[in-house]
Amino acid sequence: MRRGRALTAATAVLALAATATACGGDDGGQSAGKGRIGGTVTYWDTSNDAEKGTYKKIAEGFEKKHPNVDVKYVHVNFGDANQKFKNAAGGNSGAPDVMRTEVAWVADFANLGYLAPLDGTPALDDVSDYLKTAAGSTRFKGRTYAVPQVTDTLGLFYNKKMLKKAGVEVPKSFDELKKSAKKIKSKTGGTALYLRGDDPYWFLPYLYGEGGDLVDPAEKKVTVDDEPGAKAFARMKDLVDSGAAVTDSSDGQENGLKAFQDGDVAMIVDGPWDIAGAQQGKQFKDDKDNLGVAPVPAGSKRAASPQGGWNLSVYAGSKNLRTAQEFAKYMSSAEVQQRTTEELSLLPTRESVYDKPSVRDNTMVEFFKPAVDKAVQRPWIAEGNSLFEPVRGQMDAVLSGGRSPHDAADKVGADFRKLLKDYK
Repeated sequence: MRRGRALTAATAVLALAATATACGGDDGGQSAGKGRIGGTVTYWDTSNDAEKGTYKKIAEGFEKKHPNVDVKYVHVNFGDANQKFKNAAGGNSGAPDVMRTEVAWVADFANLGYLAPLDGTPALDDVSDYLKTAAGSTRFKGRTYAVPQVTDTLGLFYNKKMLKKAGVEVPKSFDELKKSAKKIKSKTGGTALYLRGDDPYWFLPYLYGEGGDLVDPAEKKVTVDDEPGAKAFARMKDLVDSGAAVTDSSDGQENGLKAFQDGDVAMIVDGPWDIAGAQQGKQFKDDKDNLGVAPVPAGSKRAASPQGGWNLSVYAGSKNLRTAQEFAKYMSSAEVQQRTTEELSLLPTRESVYDKPSVRDNTMVEFFKPAVDKAVQRPWIAEGNSLFEPVRGQMDAVLSGGRSPHDAADKVGADFRKLLKDYK
């Protein structure tokens, strides 16, 4: 999210606050779950192309449980969804009743007054069943503003046949990956790694791998410009300059996945959301076992990846809160989470779902569940999502050769302090 847009959205919050509070609180008992379940509920789904067909069927399945409800399913591109929701909510026109929100968006939207608190409503069902890490991103300033739907982290996807042909092992560190790159190139013609250079979320494994982090909320301190930040930028730059990796400054999601599907690269750092998409490629479509998943390679200090995932939030200005709460409950239910794991290999946020044989025996769940349990918690602060934009700009500057890793880390730190006025 761009800072300019954030400031524009923030200017609307005072005008919206009274309206949002009225819609979310004085609603004829709907916030306490006393209203009628019926009418229309509009749902914005931000899943990817490989997932949206399944989510559309699941969303519309709510109508079978509640014949008086009409579900209006709308697929919204992930890259546009954050600002599109802010524009709609800030203008008090066109916002959905329920939205699939990225975990970092919840605190931001709640701080702006755009989300309805869910404490004491039907949306929060069997909350003790949620993974603690997943539930953490749903709360802001002591209140709950979302229910967890999917959790995730990053792993290393690799082409088993390409690594075998090159005679190399799955790398446990980025140093090992770099050393194996020449063999992969000479034996297979492909590049070792596709490096996401367009999305700052992918900067985090490099930063964590050097022992760093973006900020320290407890100490109110910016830490991205400490030495690990510069080392993280340098690591990414070295992988590209050495030929071990290829990258793009834009469209990395599409370009990286296609390169991996086609065998142009042997490895890519990715998450559970792209398992189904990867298996549709020519390298894996007829041999799904050719897709391997391993931990993200370690930096000089450790191997670590960020916690990610998706929640379901209810718009504070919804005219049908009771139905929206029930819909969020349904979309976060154990039944739905089991289905999305079976069909898409996505990771549930409910402990009970991992006990289901179809989930427990899923190969990708077997890897990603331990990885999620050890994933690094991101700062669940209102500005958390805004921190990514300064990183994005400096990733591009470093990878294109326009700025040194140390200068890039210093620039990100300076930009963070402008966003976080009370941080040192």
